[in-house]
Amino acid sequence: MFVSQAHSFTQQARLAITLAWVAGYTNVITILACGSVTSHVSGTTSHLGEHAAKGNFAAAALALFLLVTFFLGAALSALTTELGRRKGWESVYVLPMAIEASLLAAFAVGLEFSDTRTLIDSNWKFPMLGLASLAMGLQNATITRISSGVVRTTHVTGVLTDLGSEAVLFVWWLKDKRTALIKAGPAGMISQIRTHAPGKRLLMLASIVGTFALGAGLGTFAFSSITRWSMIPPVLFLLWIIYQDVRSPIVEIEPSDLVTSHGLDLPSGIAVFHLRRDASRPGHLHALPDLQSWSDRLPDSTRVVIIDLGDVTALDANTAPELNALRTRLLAQKKRLIISGITPEHYDELRAASGEQGLDLDTLCTDLELAIARGYNQLEELQSR
Repeated sequence: MFVSQAHSFTQQARLAITLAWVAGYTNVITILACGSVTSHVSGTTSHLGEHAAKGNFAAAALALFLLVTFFLGAALSALTTELGRRKGWESVYVLPMAIEASLLAAFAVGLEFSDTRTLIDSNWKFPMLGLASLAMGLQNATITRISSGVVRTTHVTGVLTDLGSEAVLFVWWLKDKRTALIKAGPAGMISQIRTHAPGKRLLMLASIVGTFALGAGLGTFAFSSITRWSMIPPVLFLLWIIYQDVRSPIVEIEPSDLVTSHGLDLPSGIAVFHLRRDASRPGHLHALPDLQSWSDRLPDSTRVVIIDLGDVTALDANTAPELNALRTRLLAQKKRLIISGITPEHYDELRAASGEQGLDLDTLCTDLELAIARGYNQLEELQSR
């Protein structure tokens, strides 16, 4: 989940469903225990102006403190992900999510050793709220970056705005396609709705609102039932999804030794790579690294990138959208991607992941020799422009 960007609807929906409830849960706990929201800062900013105008400087200081800690959480996310990108880490997002889990664990310890009946008026209020606010700022920035700005999980204002816009587009689509949908029958109608972009976005946005509210409900129940241990569930959940992400072996992308072993002297404009799986962990599906960061490190002289899948037969469900997103990124840079070692299963997955754009058949090759030949043709075409 955190290894790479979330390019597909399925990946973005998973992020929404798995993390929005953590934000809703944490936010309601901070309200009940400390008397303040922490997952969003719009109201906090309004309170800052209100309290400052009324001369209530203690309350204004608290609002300012929450704004600063949320900002610092977002900055910490950017710092750790950029550090990972520059150092070439395979997964740049696990570290910020692990920090969030640590911050919420510290908040949980604070609940355990404080008197929740007087916490709102105690000296522990500021550090407790600061921990939660840091965690929420960090989560929001991290998930925003993973999903390329599509998914927000710590507040629902923007989500409801997008939901309203997408609902109108969906209604117009239903109106325009009414005749075709009726002819398709119930099964065909459901299939078309599930593959329609506004329809899928509606489902994802609604899932964020729903899981945020679910988290708030669960948090309220937990605080009234197991007050001192009420923050344990989200901490354990974050640790579990981090573990699931880390335990999936990540394939390595390295220059292909098949080229050198065959004595091929390729021009600098063509680069051939292959995916090397972890042979010591054959029982696990392999995940791709962050291809966006990887492509940024390619030399400027490289115009055609060939990736050989021949050594990898078990990749996770995110492989197709990740490769298609890499192809789109390279196209924007006036470069080309060719994928070799394609099996019929690979072909079907890549075609399904390509969406409305479609995949150029010249992108997919069954063997490396054919891919290199096509690479020469595409390099000549690019150089002639």
